[in-house]
Amino acid sequence: MNADGGGGMLAPDVSVAEPILLFGHWICPYSVRVEFALAQFALPYQVVDVPPTAARPKGFVVPEEFLEHSPHHEIPMIRHAGQYLADSLPILDHLSRAVGRFDAASAQLARVLDQMFFPPMIGIYYGIDPSSISVAVDRLDQAFGELESMLGQSQWLSGDEPSMAEAAYVPVIVRLEGLRGLGFDRDLPPAVDAHRRRCMELRGGGAVQWTAEQTTEFVWRFTTFRERRSSAADL
Repeated sequence: MNADGGGGMLAPDVSVAEPILLFGHWICPYSVRVEFALAQFALPYQVVDVPPTAARPKGFVVPEEFLEHSPHHEIPMIRHAGQYLADSLPILDHLSRAVGRFDAASAQLARVLDQMFFPPMIGIYYGIDPSSISVAVDRLDQAFGELESMLGQSQWLSGDEPSMAEAAYVPVIVRLEGLRGLGFDRDLPPAVDAHRRRCMELRGGGAVQWTAEQTTEFVWRFTTFRERRSSAADL
């Protein structure tokens, strides 16, 4: 992925006869990873809106194609050149290979970041009681501190341009304001905040950036979830 805000030239053997279909949804962090990569690589794609199970409106009809080819009926899934692939990190590997940009170190770092950030991030918005939320906030703050050390004096996480590592991590910063609305009250280290801004200025960042309305909906959904779980616990 090029650092100029674009995605660079596609490798000549990439199949672009038809757009890649992404079965996903903006509120799903795993889907956000994939859309960031698709946009950043300048691959033609279309999003087939499939909300996560918990966010599906009453009466939503799940596309038959998704049900037929998704092994666990979970997003994201892509259709590329007639083939189907599920799970965000394998999809990132596939897309980077498709454009001739696969890098084993970036792929490994993407998996490290997944384990660093996603458990505490999810712990914040699925947290019920103040103590569990506080623990998740501390863990996420610690992860940001570790990320600052990883960045050092570099602009990007792996090499001299955005990589799969950024794609794996970007859902955290896309929903950062939503996390603040749910209890994350720490400042980002300066290097991490500068990296956040660089990521969101990329073509991929612009494709997945939330609107104020999306942030409000995210906070509302999980505030409501907490209230319902707390009420049930009191019965």
